[in-house]
Amino acid sequence: MQDVWAVAFRVFSAFALALAGGVISSITPLSHERLCRLISLAAGTLLGVTIFSIIPEVYEAIPHLQLLLALASGYFLFWLISRYVFHVCPACAASHFDEATTHRFSEIAAAMVIALGLHSTMDGLALALGKESELAGGLDFSLLLAICIHKVPEGLALCALLLAAGFNRFKALAWVAAVEATTLLGGAIGLWLSPQVSDIWLDTVIAHVGGGFIFLAIHAVFGELMKHGRKSVLVHFTVGVLLIAALNLALRFV
Repeated sequence: MQDVWAVAFRVFSAFALALAGGVISSITPLSHERLCRLISLAAGTLLGVTIFSIIPEVYEAIPHLQLLLALASGYFLFWLISRYVFHVCPACAASHFDEATTHRFSEIAAAMVIALGLHSTMDGLALALGKESELAGGLDFSLLLAICIHKVPEGLALCALLLAAGFNRFKALAWVAAVEATTLLGGAIGLWLSPQVSDIWLDTVIAHVGGGFIFLAIHAVFGELMKHGRKSVLVHFTVGVLLIAALNLALRFV
């Protein structure tokens, strides 16, 4: 029961931070330059948690080929969705949301909800499995930090897109809440899944999520590098990676 409340706290925190990002965007819109910095920082934390937490933790727990296939499947799944449905992360693809895209919002709304809903579900699933896995510890804290940091610019970017598409403030926030609520769904699925399958498959799912994080990080950084100054993007991205590395190093001595 204690783990249920712990997982609930994590997924509700992530949901609340995404919603807070939406509220901030609706009240005081950020310049794209500032949003770009947040996106780059968040992308760095996602890559950092994969490199310094997920891969080292599951490396000894599952066969190496299975680890590589899980990472590749997570990356490929998000690539397919972004290529043929819609960008799986509004923050990671902020530079792609040009004026034409917002004007066509009614045409792409269903695809956007499917793609972003899947992305947020995976966030909630990662938070739940990171807590429930026998590998929990440094992995749990790293996942929580990385996803929570990522949720703020995600909410900011999603609300900004909706406002640009002509939605009023309250309707835009309602959409943000509805889409991000799938984070809670992912947490519930993780709680249900964890006692149903063996630890080796739980660790495989976590590795699969890590592959998705790699896609999001690369997609975000290269998207912003093509549109904006390299120095700011790379500095904030590096800070995000080093933040997770430092956290993992500190937890080893706790």
